[in-house]
Formats: sequence, structure tokens, C-alpha cells
Amino acid sequence: MTETRPGGHGAPHRPTTPGTGEAPIDPPEELVVAPPRIPVRDERTRAFVEEWRNASYNCYSSGHKFCREVCPVMQVTRNESWTPTAFHANVVAMEKGELDVADIAADYVNCTQCGACELRCPNTLFTGDFYRFRTRTVDVVKAVRALAVDSGVHQPGWQRWNLRTDERTHEPVLGDTPVSQEHVRDWADGLDLPVGGETILFVDCEAAFYRTAVPRAVAQLLTAAGVEFGLMGEQWCCGGPAAEMGYRAQAERFARHNLDDWRAGGVKRVLVLDPHDYITFTEDYPAYFGADFDIEVVLVVELLAELIRDGRLTPSVPVERTITYHDPCRLNKRKGVWAEPREILRAIPGLVFNDVDRVTQWSYCSGGGGGLPVEKPELTAAISARRLDQAAALEVDTLVSACPWSERPLSEAGEARAIDVVDIHELLAESLGITVGGSRGAAGDRTGGCGGGSCGCAGTGGADR
Repeated sequence: MTETRPGGHGAPHRPTTPGTGEAPIDPPEELVVAPPRIPVRDERTRAFVEEWRNASYNCYSSGHKFCREVCPVMQVTRNESWTPTAFHANVVAMEKGELDVADIAADYVNCTQCGACELRCPNTLFTGDFYRFRTRTVDVVKAVRALAVDSGVHQPGWQRWNLRTDERTHEPVLGDTPVSQEHVRDWADGLDLPVGGETILFVDCEAAFYRTAVPRAVAQLLTAAGVEFGLMGEQWCCGGPAAEMGYRAQAERFARHNLDDWRAGGVKRVLVLDPHDYITFTEDYPAYFGADFDIEVVLVVELLAELIRDGRLTPSVPVERTITYHDPCRLNKRKGVWAEPREILRAIPGLVFNDVDRVTQWSYCSGGGGGLPVEKPELTAAISARRLDQAAALEVDTLVSACPWSERPLSEAGEARAIDVVDIHELLAESLGITVGGSRGAAGDRTGGCGGGSCGCAGTGGADR
């Protein structure tokens, strides 16, 4: 029977300290270390920790936090829980049994997957060349998000967004535009483009349904240069955004559909105008299909620079603007594509180009990537506003981008500063005397999300139907 102290209400008797006959002194409450909370560890979590522990220890054990100041989310929130270091520390804590994915999933919303932290990390800068090691924060974020979804832990905006994407085979990017398979080629009305062929142009959802002036400019530029291409027979979303939000099975299913469509049509080369598609086709699809993915992927910006060098495109109409260039994160930071867009801009007569040192671009971001606009549009707006402040300091009237997904939040931020946001493909078409047509989108229709209508995500704006 348990011995109790008087008045102890059943509390066990405390033994005396040897040699004194006195009870030991209780330690201060704040120094009492609770036993570790060991969550239920299913096979899925064990496999995740085994795969990512070394990558996270390489970050966590180094102690460096240089990545914080180039993180666009950290720049506007100063929240230490949303830093790259914290993202890796959480994985270490999961291995120790201190945390489970349900405890941390919401933190991983706060990442645009821009890759700036990976470039700034000393493990990449100082040992990467020698050890062939690059800090993999973007991959860790994607893996945690996938683990959360597979474990039944969803973020409401992302879940609704991907349900709508699954229903329509395209992302619900705009309120009043019917987003469906039947309308995916509406942007090309009047351009007389064929369907199929060895080379096809893939147009992402944002450009196909919202910023339709961009694909129209691209198509007419390629036609003017004599590049033969067609459109997909049945184009679905590339699946990249679903993968970035953690819906990996859906992303792979969409990828399989697109690859099957390409093979059925004899496609050998895919032209892409959007950096997000470029990342998806050059990184995700090879990971899904391995050696079976033998499609050549060509970035349109690089192709256009080549066509200018070869004399097949000669910009001659002056464009009287004072500009600077916004490096899309997925081109400059993650793919090292920075020279070709500048080559194009410097070939356009009439432009006053106030460029900045490209190395500093690792701290600039539109906030439009990684699903952030869908779940936290207010953070995207704050990041875009900061980016426009940097442009305004250069006394420009135009910010040029090469990414349709960045141009919506940047346009909204630009309105307040009287700075126009123009896509580089549109600007080149103007200098070639091409009348583009189509829509450049309307700032204010959506600050992230999908319109805030029937989709019900966190975005604001017109009804989504």
C-alpha cells in the first residue's frame, strides 16, 4: 500500500535525504523537465525522418542563420518559427519524438519555395562545390507538406484549391473566367495555331485563363521567327502547384495525363513560358518517370534570346519606358537563368534599363509562389509591396517580369506606386510591332486564392465558378 503524508490527498510519501533525515527541496517548477512526448510513429513518419534527417542536421548543427535575412517571409513577419532554420529543426525534433507533423504543418505554409535560403546557406556557399552538397530547404518544405497531406492534415485553402483543380483539370485562377478544359485554348482565338506536332507550347493556368496577353505575345513572337509549334490535344494543369502544396498523388496523376497526351501526339519538345512549369517539367516529371521522361523542355525566354542573337527577331520599335527587371525566383535562384532576360531587354530600343546587381536578387521575391497566395494572401501582398519599394527606389515607371504568377501580386502592389508591371514577352512583342491583344489581368480580381467565391479559399475578389 502506498504510504501517504498527512494532508497529502494520496500523494506518495517523499523519502528523506540520506544522512539528514530531511525531505529534499523541490526544484523550481520551471526547471522540471517533463518526459519526452512520444507521438504515435507510423511507417510514413518513420520513412520521412529517415530520408530527411541528414539534410536537416546539416542545417541545424551548423548554427548559421544567414538564410533568415534573405527569406521573403521572414523579411515581412520576423517570425522565427517560419525561418529555414526552423523548418529543418522541426525535422530533428520529429526524429527525437518531440513533435509530430500535426504540430508543425501550419508553419510550412509560410514558404514561397524561392530558394534564396539555399543560395545563402554557408553549407552551399563554402562546402557545396567540394562535397557536392546543397542545402535542400525547398525539398524539405515540399516533403513536410506531402507528409501532412498523406497524414490527413490539410490547410483549408490548399485543400479547396486542389479539389477545384481536380474537378476542372485546371487551377481556379480567376473569378469571371470559366476555368475548364473547354476553355484552355481560348487565349489563342484568331491565331490559327495547330493542335499537335513534334513541338508544342504549354501555357500555364494563370496565363491561359488570366494574363492571356502573355501567351498571345509568345505565340506571335515564335511565329514571326519561323518556329513551328502546336498546342496540346488535351492540356491539364502541369501539377506543379499541387506538388508544392503537398498533394503529390494528384500532381503525379496530372503529370501522367500530360505525358500520355504528349506521347499520343508524337511530341518531342515542349516550350514553356512560365518558370513554375519549367521547374515542374525539369525537376518533378523526371523524378516521377525517370528515364521514361525523354521530352526536351525549352524555356521560351532562353529561346527568344537565341532568336535575337541569330537575327531571326530584330526589335526595332522604340519602347519609351524606364524599367528594372524582376528576376523570377524559379529562374534566377533555382535555375540560374538571369542573363537571357537581360539580353532581351537590352536589345529593345528606347528602354532605360536601371538594372541592379543580379546577386542582390536573391532577396527579392513577389510572394507569388509555393501556394502562399492561396493560404495567406496578406503575406503575398506584403512581400510584393516590399519588392515594389525596391523598384521605386530606382525611379522607374515599369517593372518587367518573366513570370505570370508573379505579375498578379506585383501589379496590385504597383498600382499604389504608379509603377506598371509588364511581362517581358509582351514588351518584346511591342518592340517588334506586334499587336498582342488578350488580357493583362486586372489588379484586384484576386490577391491569391481563387476568387473567394464557390471555391471558398482565402483569396478575395470576384466569384469563382
